[in-house]
Amino acid sequence: MKIVFAVFGSLGDLHPMNALGIELKKRGHDIVFATMEFYREKIETLGFEFRPMRPHLDPDDKELARQLMDARKGSELLLRELILPNLRPMYEDLTEAVRDGDLLISTEVVFAAASVAEKTGIKWLTTTLAPGTFLSAYDPFVPPTALWLKNFRFLGKTFHGAMFSLVRRIIDSWFAPYREFRREIGLADGKNPLFEGKSDLLNLAMFSKVLGKPQPDWAKSTLQTGFCFYDGKDDYGEIGEDLREFLDAGEPPIIFTLGSAAVMDARDFFEESAKAAKLLGKRAVLLYGIFNEPPKIVEREELKARSERQIIAVPYAPYSQVFPRGAAVVHQGGVGTTAQVLRAGVPHLFMPYSHDQPDNAARCERLGVAKIISRDKYTAATAAKKLRELLADKSYKIKATEAAKIVNAEHGTKVACDAIEEILKKSL
Repeated sequence: MKIVFAVFGSLGDLHPMNALGIELKKRGHDIVFATMEFYREKIETLGFEFRPMRPHLDPDDKELARQLMDARKGSELLLRELILPNLRPMYEDLTEAVRDGDLLISTEVVFAAASVAEKTGIKWLTTTLAPGTFLSAYDPFVPPTALWLKNFRFLGKTFHGAMFSLVRRIIDSWFAPYREFRREIGLADGKNPLFEGKSDLLNLAMFSKVLGKPQPDWAKSTLQTGFCFYDGKDDYGEIGEDLREFLDAGEPPIIFTLGSAAVMDARDFFEESAKAAKLLGKRAVLLYGIFNEPPKIVEREELKARSERQIIAVPYAPYSQVFPRGAAVVHQGGVGTTAQVLRAGVPHLFMPYSHDQPDNAARCERLGVAKIISRDKYTAATAAKKLRELLADKSYKIKATEAAKIVNAEHGTKVACDAIEEILKKSL
């Protein structure tokens, strides 16, 4: 069968689909990825067919990255200035990509996917990568614009249901271009793609039950699979020899990373992180991003003999090979990074930016595996204080180890691919 993945977003959005694509290809299916031009080399390196799908973002546009990571306006910018104005180009590209296809699988903001499925008749599945995006009244989301809500879960489903209904009414006008586009191509206005945009056939909730359990108000078609892991090892390569030697040379380091998107607006995160490690007398790994310059503070470290280094900075390393060797991971809270830390069984220190990140952080804090520090308060002194508390309290490591056992027993990729193949069998 020919399966088309439609993906828009960061590597946190792409990598779980890569995991599914790799497994489904092993099972004999033809895999196509429709996504941004920036990912062409990555997709083709994995042996998949690449089809461009607009809008195409410039990975070097750090100003856009900064705006998208803004806690107050980032999500609105993503929807109102990137996705909704590009519905027709996205629809045209995706219609071409699914030609002769048997199944379309889309990520969360590919709002043209439902229209493509209706017009072409192709079977369509959806995916949900983080529990907060269900906007469940039973398991409420912590939005970046209202972090205080994490302290009011006790108010229950009635309060949160009413609050989400109010939010929906307030932002309903954002989706006027969506309804207008559907009318232009001969379709009814349809469901709101943000709040009701799940496939009636199958929606894959591709995250672990340690992060969020099924709720009564999830889409009825939802199957929770567990995390589906891929971290670039097969396209960017294995861990570098310099980093491998560093990890082998001493005690487990603290690992600092901002994922693939937030890292474009790192500010002084890596410099302050290096100072925090020095204050603690701990070794550190700084994963500063393939599009960034190495942090200046590291230049002095690299003058030392390898055996004497306390800090190493590298642009990239597969998380699955590095996180299990860390004492703790400090990160932005994207669901892909969060999943890898949970899998590794080490404590987290979250410094969330926007979108689902504050909610993922709050969930891990409730789980007892993490602490949180706000981005505006992140300094060497404050980070060192939080890390000192995190490492001194052994309960964080114990609970992280317990969570890792659950995550690793879920076999999310297999569960998801089995479900996908069941849908394909019904079309034979």
